[in-house]
Amino acid sequence: MFQKLEDVEKRYNELTEKISDPDVIAMQSEWKNYMKEHAEMEPIVLKYREYKKTEKEYEEAKEMMNDPEMKELAEMEMLEKKELLPKLEEELKILLIPKDPDDDKNVICEIRAGTGGDEAALFAGTLFRMYNMYAERKHWKLEVLNENETGLGGYKEISFMITGKGAYSRMKFESGTHRVQRVPDTESSGRIHTSAATVAVLPVVEDVEIEINPADIKMDVFRASGAGGQHVNKTSSAVRLTHIPTGIVAECQTERSQVQNREYAMRLLRSRLYEIEKEKQDSELANARKTQVGSGDRSEKIRTYNYPQGRITDHRIGMSIYQMEDFLNGNLDEMINNLIAADRAERLRTE
Repeated sequence: MFQKLEDVEKRYNELTEKISDPDVIAMQSEWKNYMKEHAEMEPIVLKYREYKKTEKEYEEAKEMMNDPEMKELAEMEMLEKKELLPKLEEELKILLIPKDPDDDKNVICEIRAGTGGDEAALFAGTLFRMYNMYAERKHWKLEVLNENETGLGGYKEISFMITGKGAYSRMKFESGTHRVQRVPDTESSGRIHTSAATVAVLPVVEDVEIEINPADIKMDVFRASGAGGQHVNKTSSAVRLTHIPTGIVAECQTERSQVQNREYAMRLLRSRLYEIEKEKQDSELANARKTQVGSGDRSEKIRTYNYPQGRITDHRIGMSIYQMEDFLNGNLDEMINNLIAADRAERLRTE
């Protein structure tokens, strides 16, 4: 580990010189890449320097133990530094875990009603409201891209984009099947029903990250359905894009402009194609994939929302929270923080 840290610090020092070089600054694209790499390394280097400083102070205090007049003070100093060193070492191990390159990206979320008919659609609506409120708490921006509402106020499916710092790093743990156990409003006998909705969280990708041949895209326009007044019936502003080689479809009908709907549909299409490519790469590292808490497998039942008991249980880490209302009002941080910690622990174990 320490050799790796030495190499990181060496590279960091090289980059410090490069980003200050006028010749490099003149090449903006190259300079930006160096700046990004430098910024990513900085927390590791600063922590490593803190570790080395603490280690040096420990050794100095140890030497001072030979001086009778300084022995008591030196002993206190030595014990303090000895206690701090393993903590710093643990922090360094965490910092050295390879970062998910998608963590800083914005996300596209898709919620689909699963088994359970109307109740599943209502639950999909509950999940959307929960994520909307979570985005507000994090000061993220949420935009609905496409929605298929039911008459009761739920959604057969809804897709939306969340824009904000670190959105993917936190939202990626929401991918999977969410199960709900509750008494539906329509149930006169008071029987508890079990239904489900699936959540997919995709990183928003740029053109440079995944190339799509325009000839491979079939575009259809149609009249939007749902809210929108007279505009809905008069203009064919909704856009459906089909990627011919894969058969993947992306559509958007929430904007009044056909151009905007096409732009959003393209973002969704790129993200779906990126996810397929990423899954191919991950399959080559299948064993590593299995150790990660946030695997994003939509067939995996990740969480149960039990209304009669007021309990939310995340099955990946065996954690239960008993503040149902608070959780559904977007207070997800406690659960997500524990999922991040569990993911780090697994990755440390397999590094």
